Amino acid sequence: MEWLLVSILVGFPVLALLGAGWYVYRDAPKHGMSPRKWAALAALVPFFGFFAYIFERDDRTTDARDREEMFVDGPFQIHKSRADDTPLARSPEEDIDDEWDDDS
Repeated sequence: MEWLLVSILVGFPVLALLGAGWYVYRDAPKHGMSPRKWAALAALVPFFGFFAYIFERDDRTTDARDREEMFVDGPFQIHKSRADDTPLARSPEEDIDDEWDDDS
């Protein structure tokens, strides 16, 4: 009975980490990421490695059409449908009442 309990308590977390590593290894190339690096991180660093991969993966796009419709404006990637949007401008009242610019 002890053997079964120990195998469940040790085997399940190890199996979950290996499963997370396998998933990341298969999924990373689809998002243009290094599969070996991210799979090792997901398998060797419990929870954090897998969730770091998920959050980093969400920042990347898999659709080539979306990448073609983006253009770079300085450090920002802007979709072409938003190219004509005017940036938010500060009102003259905000410049006068700006408490952060005080020299005192």
